[in-house]
Amino acid sequence: MRPRVMVILVAAALLTCAGVRAADDAVPSPTPSPPPAAQATPAPPAAAAPKEQAKEPSPPPSVTVIGARDAHGILGRDVRSSANEDMGRIVDVIVDRDGKVRAAVIDFGGFLGVGSRKIVVDWNALRFAGVSSKSDSITLDLNKQQVSAAPEYKEDTPLIVLGAAGNLHPWDYEH
Repeated sequence: MRPRVMVILVAAALLTCAGVRAADDAVPSPTPSPPPAAQATPAPPAAAAPKEQAKEPSPPPSVTVIGARDAHGILGRDVRSSANEDMGRIVDVIVDRDGKVRAAVIDFGGFLGVGSRKIVVDWNALRFAGVSSKSDSITLDLNKQQVSAAPEYKEDTPLIVLGAAGNLHPWDYEH
């Protein structure tokens, strides 16, 4: 009976080792080693290698995690003045050639979309403090009278950006 138990234990140990080896083979290694036959064969010159093999893998993208309370989308958000006047809603964001946010397009005036017009306000004239949910509005450092006097925004024409006093910085881009 003792030799039979010994054979069962040895068989179980061999099966366990084979299972561990199979699991190790299933996990890809960071740098796969070529098969033994490929090690003995010289590699073809780089010029003869197919284009697909010549490409290096792309590096992984960088990842930034921003807390849900720290960032919110602004398109469609209501805009109000410091005196709590309805100033419209943000419909677009303007960036310069360097990707820096410069202004916001606000759909201003009108009633239910009738009679409204788009104006452009300097990004620095907007205040985002207290904007923690989609229903919170963004504050504009201009009053209704100032915004009413602003020219209408039209695509493919020079932008006239309305800014709070002393905050507007001209763009220095040539056409």
